[in-house]
Amino acid sequence: MRLRTAKDRLKVEHSIIGGLREVLEDLLHRTPSIQSIIPGRIRPVRDAKGPVTIHITTPTQTGWKGIALASGARQELFFNTRLNKEEVEKALGSALKT
Repeated sequence: MRLRTAKDRLKVEHSIIGGLREVLEDLLHRTPSIQSIIPGRIRPVRDAKGPVTIHITTPTQTGWKGIALASGARQELFFNTRLNKEEVEKALGSALKT
């Protein structure tokens, strides 16, 4: 399957949970050192109420893995970047506030 891209940095293979796309596009706009974000699988969960929240969980070979929670679902996110965990979390914090 060919990846659909938004501005060549948000790679979309799956659908994206409600409200998350805008946060990710804002994050990519504010943080040029994040080369790309690849959203993964969506799974239903009971505790994902309220606004979008994103937690950075695990380092990967190309950056970081995160979990987004919103709209009764969780979605894996893969960040392709050389930033450390604290820098990614700070950039996420500013993107989530807007």
